[in-house]
Amino acid sequence: MSSLIAGLILLDLLVFCHELGHFLVAKKSGVLVEEFSLGMGPLLLHHQWGETQYSIRALPLGGYCKMLGEEESEEVYAGEASRTFMGKPWWVRFLILFAGPLMNFVLALVMLFGMSAATYVVEPVVTELTANSPGEAAGLQVGDRICSINGKKIFIYDQMQVMMATLESDAPVTLEVERDGEMVTMVVQPVYSEENGKYLIGFSPLILNGLFAEQVDGYERASVGETISYSFRSMIYDIMATAEGLVRFFTFQASRDEVGGPVAIFQIVGEGYDAGIQYSFGAALVNLTYIGAVLSANLGVLNLFPIPALDGGQIVFVLIEAIRRKPLQEETKGKLNFLGMVFLCTLMVMLFFGDISRLIQ
Repeated sequence: MSSLIAGLILLDLLVFCHELGHFLVAKKSGVLVEEFSLGMGPLLLHHQWGETQYSIRALPLGGYCKMLGEEESEEVYAGEASRTFMGKPWWVRFLILFAGPLMNFVLALVMLFGMSAATYVVEPVVTELTANSPGEAAGLQVGDRICSINGKKIFIYDQMQVMMATLESDAPVTLEVERDGEMVTMVVQPVYSEENGKYLIGFSPLILNGLFAEQVDGYERASVGETISYSFRSMIYDIMATAEGLVRFFTFQASRDEVGGPVAIFQIVGEGYDAGIQYSFGAALVNLTYIGAVLSANLGVLNLFPIPALDGGQIVFVLIEAIRRKPLQEETKGKLNFLGMVFLCTLMVMLFFGDISRLIQ
């Protein structure tokens, strides 16, 4: 029950921040926001503050920011056309739509900063080489920062670990490292470690104590700038990994184990909470913060995909209008949005049953 509550709170936070992005830019742009709701379905609580109704609804999943004239032409609202969503210039509507996903990216950055500050920062910088290791044989030196593996840019050390763990053969890998301000390329022959279950190069990374973490002897404390830089690069990595995964999914290249729906999300949140609470509430909070950051990046990227009924689809409509110098017909947009909603609902049902089938296996 605790993990379920934690999952609901976490998902509601992600949705709240997403809709808050739309809300703030809409308000700043002079659009009349009729309702700002957390949750869906029957109304539980509401308060009218100014021209906007703030609501909490019965189903604690989802939410919305209802703007005047969001779907109809501004001509419908005689005397209030300038306050409608559709009555604003295309670039204002673009900013309002983009603000939701952007807020998810900001939330991911804040969460990653908090997690890093409370724990540690690990950089792909060589601090020690294992004797007779592949890295030493290839010419890797203490102080080298690994910038890419086989041409793929490395943002954080965790990404490098994932890449090394997914190597399927002992084929040489090409490293690009930064050394004394210059880029050096080398070829390394990794060796498979039975103990670690993956291929290794043979070096220790740079580990820095978090800003607010308990000091560990032998490790320097990360500065504010280092923590911000690490958090930003972690966010970029999460965004890129999510985008790559979604492209694989929508092009039918992803395996069944790579995708999950709402049940899988709650399962991951629950496992993270349970694993952390065995040690302390703080450890559980750190785990949930990291999961929340990844999910927030996922939500932001997903909403930018050009699917009607998502922000990305609406952004495409706005950009088409900017190019054509006139909006698409309301009937056309309505049909496309309906098809997009049917697609998303079908997808959600498929993911849900996929989650259930994995649970009962």
